[in-house]
This record gives sequence, C-alpha cells and structure tokens, in this order.
Amino acid sequence: MVCVILSIALSLKWETRQLDVKNAFLHGTLTEVVYCRQTTGFIDSTRPEHVCRLNRSLYGLKQAPRAWYQRFASFIISTGFICSRSDTLIFVLRCAEGTAFLLLYVDDIVLTASSTGLLDRIMASLRSGFAMTNMGSLHYFLGIAVTRDSSGMHLSQAKYAAEILDRAGMTACKSATTPVDTSPKLAATASPPVADPTEYRSLAGALQYLTFTRPDIAYAIQQVCLHMHDTCEQHLAAIKRILHYVKGTLSHGRQLHSSSPDSMITYTDADWAGWPDTRRSTSGFCVYLGDNLVSWSSKRQHTVSRSSTEAKYRAVANVVAEAS
Repeated sequence: MVCVILSIALSLKWETRQLDVKNAFLHGTLTEVVYCRQTTGFIDSTRPEHVCRLNRSLYGLKQAPRAWYQRFASFIISTGFICSRSDTLIFVLRCAEGTAFLLLYVDDIVLTASSTGLLDRIMASLRSGFAMTNMGSLHYFLGIAVTRDSSGMHLSQAKYAAEILDRAGMTACKSATTPVDTSPKLAATASPPVADPTEYRSLAGALQYLTFTRPDIAYAIQQVCLHMHDTCEQHLAAIKRILHYVKGTLSHGRQLHSSSPDSMITYTDADWAGWPDTRRSTSGFCVYLGDNLVSWSSKRQHTVSRSSTEAKYRAVANVVAEAS
C-alpha cells in the first residue's frame, strides 16, 4: 500500500511530507493493569518494597506498541480521518478541502495531501496532540532512500543491502549476474545439514525486507525461506549466491513514474508441480497501477494441483484477491 500511495501522490503532483513522533511509546494509555518495580535511583527509602502501577506505557513493555497505535488512531480518527480496511496503518481524509493520506509506521509518518493548505492544517492538528518533528519532504523512510528526479521517484535500499553484506562478511565478494541459477528448485535434503542454521535464518529474514524495492530477487528469496526449519549446505550456497548478486546491484531500486493511476493491470503465472519434494506449484504475480509496479509475490501454493490449468486458476485467484 505504501507504493500505491506514493504512486498516486506522484501522479497527481501532491506534496509529500515526513514526520517523526518524539517518544511515541510514552503517549500510549494502558488498558491493562501493569505494575513495575521502582526505578534505580528513585526508590522510596521508607517503602522500598512497594511497586508502581503504570497508567501510561513505557518503552520495553509488550503492550507499548498496541497502546501507542490505539492512542494515535483514536486521535487521528477524531480529526476526520478514517482507517483503511485493507491496511490499518493507512488513514484517509476526504473533506471539502480535498483528500489526504497518512501512513503510520511506529513513530514515522508519511503525509500527503491534495493541497498545501490541507497539508499544513493536518500537520498543525498533529502537533497539537503529539510532540513531533517535521522532517521536510519525504527523503528517507524505514531504511528506504527516496530520491526525486526528472522521471519521477526512485526508491533504494542500497545502505541496507550493504549492511546485510557486512553482516555476512561478504563486502569484498565477487558479484554474480543472476540471483539464482537455472537448475531445478532446491530439494529439502539435497545435501548435508549445516551445523548452525542461525546465520542462515538471520540473512534470509534480512533479505526479505530488501524485496520491498527489489522485486528481481523476490523469487530467489522465496526459495531460500522455505528451508529455514531444516537448512542444508546447498541452501546456504543459494543464499550466498543471492548476496553475490546483491553485491553487484547495490544501486538497483524501484522507479515510480508520474503516470495516470486510473488503470490497474495484473500479470500472473504458475510453475505446475515444480516443487521436487511435495509436487506443489509456485505462483507468481505482479500488479501495476498505471505504469508503476506496486505489488508482487512469489509463493508456493498450499495444495497440490492436479493439472497445470488448476495451478494457473489458483494463481489467478491470488492476484485477484491482491488487486481487490
């Protein structure tokens, strides 16, 4: 949904701002009864065994993220916004002044509106309820660098990709031309198991977030993520192959163009019975809003299809659900 909002804002030439909420988790009001010990340095010497009952959330509490979201959602809805049914982190405002979209991710906010006046009014309203910093035009959000150019908007995770390579000790490795070879899919027991799969799972999880701006590695990462529970040496080699490819494509990202968002086109296909262990099929799809790629997926189907037609029907059902 982030890509959809940015695509709409870019196509309609709306201004996009970035905000940061100060001490976000301290704004939440707890609905549960929570006690904590007296903080070191602030212990009452006459009653050192007493505990404190919390009315507001603190950093480190399991309830803190939910309490903060409920506090923010109730405030922003009181100003006229409504929560999106497809994504609870997106809020939409439609009024006489125009339309606005607000995206909330923990303490980071992306705000775009159809007019500068409406944008300023919403920001003033947010400042009245929370202490926040205006970061100016959207430029860096959730580890994604946003750059405006003549053709539109470029999204890149080059810094994040470099951090993954550094974590794997592969900053000086050679690059590969493709993220995966053309051999058959990885089998579950094709080679001896690795001694410690912790690093494998950590790298696979990190690479999953990289697919936000890198659809070219979505299929390869989907393949390696299927073997987190039982990792073999062949699977470890596959994830290193992806890292070799990332090394040579650090500057790659996603380009959003200023095009009409009136049309939506989807493409889908399925690899029938391609999985060597279970004979399940793999579905893949991509969704375009205007000229911009806004959603994509590569996923193994839940059941075994009896024919290629059945596998393709399941793939079509998946992309229709996504587009809806």
